[in-house]
Amino acid sequence: MLNPMDLLRSNLSRVRIPEPTNRIYKQECCISFDTPRSEGGLFVDMNTFLAFGKDCVGWNYDKTGNPVYLHIKQTKVLVPEDRPSKKPTLMAIGVDGGFDNNEPEYEETHSIVLLPDYVTLPFPSVELPEKVRLAVDAILLAEGAERKEQLAAWTAEKKQVSAYAMNLQQIDNGIVVPSSGWKCSKCDKRENLWLNLTDGTILCGRKNWDGTGGNNHAIEHYKETCYPLAVKLGTITADLEGADVFSYPEDDSVLDPLLAQHLAFFGIDFSSLQKTEMTTAERELDQNTNFDWNRIQESGQEVEPIFGPGYTGLVNLGNSCYMAATMQVVFSTHSFYSGYYKNRSLKLAFEKAPADPTVDLNMQLTKLAHGLLSGKYSVPVAEGKDDPNATATTTKSKQEGIPPRMFKAVIAASHPEFSSMRQQDALEFFLHFLDQVERAHAGKPEADPARSFKFGIEDRILCSSGKVAYNRRLDYILSLNIPLHAATNKEELEAFQKLKAEKISEGKEVSSDEIVRPRVPLEACLASFSSPEEIQDFYSTALKAKTTAVKSGGLTSFPDYLVLHMRKFVMEVGWVPKKLDVYVDVPDIIDISHMRSKGLQPGEELLPEGVPGEEEEPNKPVADESIVSQLVSMGFSHLHCQKAAINTSNTGVEEAMNWLLSHMDDPDIDAPISEGGQNVVDQSKVDMLLSFGFQEDVARTALKASGGDIEKATDWIFNNPDASVSTDMDATASENAPTATDAGLPDGGGKYRLIGIVSHIGTSTQCGHYVAHIFKDGRWVIFNDDKVGASVNTPKDMGYLYFFERLNS
Repeated sequence: MLNPMDLLRSNLSRVRIPEPTNRIYKQECCISFDTPRSEGGLFVDMNTFLAFGKDCVGWNYDKTGNPVYLHIKQTKVLVPEDRPSKKPTLMAIGVDGGFDNNEPEYEETHSIVLLPDYVTLPFPSVELPEKVRLAVDAILLAEGAERKEQLAAWTAEKKQVSAYAMNLQQIDNGIVVPSSGWKCSKCDKRENLWLNLTDGTILCGRKNWDGTGGNNHAIEHYKETCYPLAVKLGTITADLEGADVFSYPEDDSVLDPLLAQHLAFFGIDFSSLQKTEMTTAERELDQNTNFDWNRIQESGQEVEPIFGPGYTGLVNLGNSCYMAATMQVVFSTHSFYSGYYKNRSLKLAFEKAPADPTVDLNMQLTKLAHGLLSGKYSVPVAEGKDDPNATATTTKSKQEGIPPRMFKAVIAASHPEFSSMRQQDALEFFLHFLDQVERAHAGKPEADPARSFKFGIEDRILCSSGKVAYNRRLDYILSLNIPLHAATNKEELEAFQKLKAEKISEGKEVSSDEIVRPRVPLEACLASFSSPEEIQDFYSTALKAKTTAVKSGGLTSFPDYLVLHMRKFVMEVGWVPKKLDVYVDVPDIIDISHMRSKGLQPGEELLPEGVPGEEEEPNKPVADESIVSQLVSMGFSHLHCQKAAINTSNTGVEEAMNWLLSHMDDPDIDAPISEGGQNVVDQSKVDMLLSFGFQEDVARTALKASGGDIEKATDWIFNNPDASVSTDMDATASENAPTATDAGLPDGGGKYRLIGIVSHIGTSTQCGHYVAHIFKDGRWVIFNDDKVGASVNTPKDMGYLYFFERLNS
């Protein structure tokens, strides 16, 4: 038997010194959530630089034959309880100036381990071969791949110079702004005030989702006047770069290089002003520091913590709650539980994975499933010893949760937005996730757990000729409008509106406990999906002319899991997104049997297939006059505005303006609008969207709507899940026999039970916070990132996504 040093020397050919370009994993096992702090520590393969926990390193040896590993073990060091904590100045975690994440300190030890017998050699040691010493030093010095991929920081992005600053027109109306004592010119607000840099009007800022803030007078003034820039009073000091300047059309905090002269126009000497107000970034930082979880977690109810299999929290990686809430509900379904946990072991998934398991979706989904469902990581940590801010109530409820870094890196690889640290729409993520799972099972659809969510939708179009057409599509979600006119509490709403008007006339605010929100039953939302709606300008192949048709919808199959999306976000005038402040009364059991599409009925005659003949009026492009008039009011020429509206398929003012700003220098910008109208879409861009799995017609529409920008076109498709293949609704007939895509989808009865809710708090899907509530083991459980507990007052009426499981009849 060789002694340990000779054994190491005989395996030197299997040791590599890492290059600067090599990805080195040393913070987390590639196939489990073990870390150097786990009981068995972490083993770094000194040939591939992949890391493995104690339970998994033997599988890697069996698969690769690589015998030499760097073993890293971290052991907790006791820290004095009176260690002071510093106030953060930067919106980041674990970096200088950022939040102190109150991490306990650890002592790290290293050794060289040789498999299969776990022969151990100490490190550092001068007796080790030089190649091994150099390799270990390089591994320890390198920035870990895990940390490179996802720093736990959401440092605010650098502000850009506003496109409106250099040529800002200012109106000489005699206004001189005093150095203090400001008040909103439309209400009594004296805080959160903004000076419009065009006309000198002082108005209050936006109302926050929780009722605090201003009364929206500054944004309303912008909508009336289109004056683009405002500066927040109280943030102006001799250091003008620190002033908070907001651009309404760009919808962002910006830099104004001419701010000194813009302020001087209204008599403001910035050098003498003192800072009295927080900037937007500081306020955001302050709200994150003092985040009131009670508003999100059932109004401060004392939530009893739950531990064990299926009750593992997910660590927030920086605005990743949209992913955490969605994945918790997904893995509570039988299809994903069986597909990635019950019927798939970690060992089997690793054996089938490519050489680098960190980039394999099936491997990382199996890792996530075992992490969430095994219970291995759902254990209470020692009572609050590590957290200086812990109280008697918080120490009991602490579990560390698991960080889904590798899963996020894989699922986001094909989507630039999910790769960022910004908040995202949980619906958009859910659809992207299912699409990726479906692709991973290409050729084996029967094994695809995503199919349990898939169903067919059929639109029946009745032409004024009496003939019909049927259009079919597949979807994963049923997206529902919320008909506010169907509210069941109209009398209370009317009384509240009167009270509100009285309070406003007296200059008082309505308190949060006085607010009355509309209550709309879920049945009304489902009925609005099925109810007939008129389609204007429908081209009938029977009449060979445009006419009015009636469209109604139904489902061709009922999925195992039905996901209802409540359309709470609507666009207000001036392209401002608004969240409907509404409760939807959702029962535990629903029956959608009546929503099954009946298909072609005896006696119905299908519309003939065909397209408009040459003798008919050509499909001349028409610009939406409301979009054109808004753009003209901003100073653009009428012809340019018409082209912008046409080239973005009349999607909206913001899209048209973006198109206009990027096409001002086009050589044909002043040419008359041709019969064909729209610009020809670049086929290479269409092909790229096709490679993402989108339909060609949808890809073309999206590229037109986004001015040919691929990233914006992708966003447009995800934000318009109902985008039909033909925007003009010129449907052709289709027989009602199940199509190949329809065949094989799960189907059954129409009775469903509510099993999961993803709720959103905040003014838009791009900010705020997501939380999941899941019905498990006979009770409702709240999953709020890494906090898991028994729900006391489940907010069933406040959901954004509702997950229903079919009841077997």
